[in-house]
Amino acid sequence: MGLIARIFGVLFGGDRNVVRETVEVFRENAEAGAERGVHVQLAAMAAQSAEFRQTGRSRFDRIMDAVNRLPRPMMALGCLGLLGAAMVDPVWFSARMAGIALVPEPLWWLLGVIVSFYFGARHQAKGQAFQASIVETIARVPGVVENIKHIKTLDEESVPDDGNPVLEDWRKNQRR
Repeated sequence: MGLIARIFGVLFGGDRNVVRETVEVFRENAEAGAERGVHVQLAAMAAQSAEFRQTGRSRFDRIMDAVNRLPRPMMALGCLGLLGAAMVDPVWFSARMAGIALVPEPLWWLLGVIVSFYFGARHQAKGQAFQASIVETIARVPGVVENIKHIKTLDEESVPDDGNPVLEDWRKNQRR
C-alpha cells in the first residue's frame, strides 16, 4: 500500500470523512440544514393546524367568535355613516354632537379605557383632541343655521338682472 493510499485511508476510511467533518465545524452542511428546515416547517404547520382545528366547538363558541369580529367594521362603517349624515343634514348632525358633548367626563374616560383595551394602545390625548374638535364644530352651528335660513329665504328676484337671456327664460318659466 502506497503513501497516498494510507493517507486516503486515514482521511476517508472507516465510514468517516475527516475533511467533511472538519468543514462542518465551520460551515453547515446544506443538505442536513435543509432537512432540519423541513422538519421545523412541518412542526410549525402541525402546531398551527392544531391551534385552528374546529373540533368540539359549540354553537355558542362559534357565535361569540363571530360577535368578536364585529366591533371594528361596525365602528368604521359608523364613522362613514356619521360623515355622510354631516353632509346630508348638518343641523341634525350638530344636534347629535351637542348631545355627545353633554356626556359626563368619567363616562368618556371609561369608554376610552374600553376602546383602548380592545384595540390596543390608544392615547387619551387623541380622545381629548377629538372632543375639542366636536366643541369647536358645535360652536359654528348657529352660523350654519343662519346661513341655511338665509339661503332658503332667497328668491329668484333677488338675483340681479344682468341681461342674461337664459336667466330671463328661466324666470319666465318660474312665473307660469
